[in-house]
Amino acid sequence: MTAKRRIFEDCGRPEKVCLCPALTQTESRVSVVIWQDPVEAKHPLSTAPLLQRSLLNSRLITAEQLSFHDVFGDPDVARVAVLFPFEHENRVTPESAGNIEQLLVLDGTWRKVRKMILSNPWLATLPYLTLLPESHSRYDIRTSPREDGLSTLEAGVAALNQLENTDRYNAHIAVLERMVELQKSFGHKQ
Repeated sequence: MTAKRRIFEDCGRPEKVCLCPALTQTESRVSVVIWQDPVEAKHPLSTAPLLQRSLLNSRLITAEQLSFHDVFGDPDVARVAVLFPFEHENRVTPESAGNIEQLLVLDGTWRKVRKMILSNPWLATLPYLTLLPESHSRYDIRTSPREDGLSTLEAGVAALNQLENTDRYNAHIAVLERMVELQKSFGHKQ
């Protein structure tokens, strides 16, 4: 019988790939809900759990379909936003960013996230936040079909920085960089 691997509580990873020293935790003005696709939840290199563990007022849910109430409870819809590059008129602007109290970050491949939106049409009615990444993703152990694609952790950090007009969340990128460094040291290829 083999011994069970020790999993560290802070980072949720085994000792060999522990990320605790690189994990920082903060509380944000905006609470964050990370909605993860069930298939993505099984991926060992998913960054959604790291984002959730980095933000004290966040939660991670895994499902294919949910209602607005399931995700947010009963807040004013104008005080929530979804992080996605929609193109309708209800975009969060720098002037309206201060009104946002809850942010929904969708986690999965672009194909899976589009499927989540089709299965949950209410998502497309929410105020939405679009990112304009200043640099390429540091998450180069997984690929994105989009040139501007970011990991969920990077996207969450960028969204909070944008909503709160700060750069204080950039410290959370260190845990992603450490995960990438560890995977590359093991010879990980895309």
